[in-house]
Amino acid sequence: MFYQESKNKIQYVVFVIIHYFLNFQKIMYSYKLHISKEKEGGYTVSVPALPGCITYGQDWDEAITMAKEAISLYVEELRERGE
Repeated sequence: MFYQESKNKIQYVVFVIIHYFLNFQKIMYSYKLHISKEKEGGYTVSVPALPGCITYGQDWDEAITMAKEAISLYVEELRERGE
């Protein structure tokens, strides 16, 4: 995990591994997450590799869980569109 603090903003960079099953084969992808602690509380998570893939969690664990779900939904939508 990478930690950075700048002008009232704390940001973490972590990596998650997502498992997919495609044609009965298990495929693993690793995604970098940018996690920012919000002044109001909670964490905002963005996935730089997936433009517009942003989510929020009230605590660290929820933020990671929500990010994994957002990534899965994003990739599923891309597959349905043939991208």
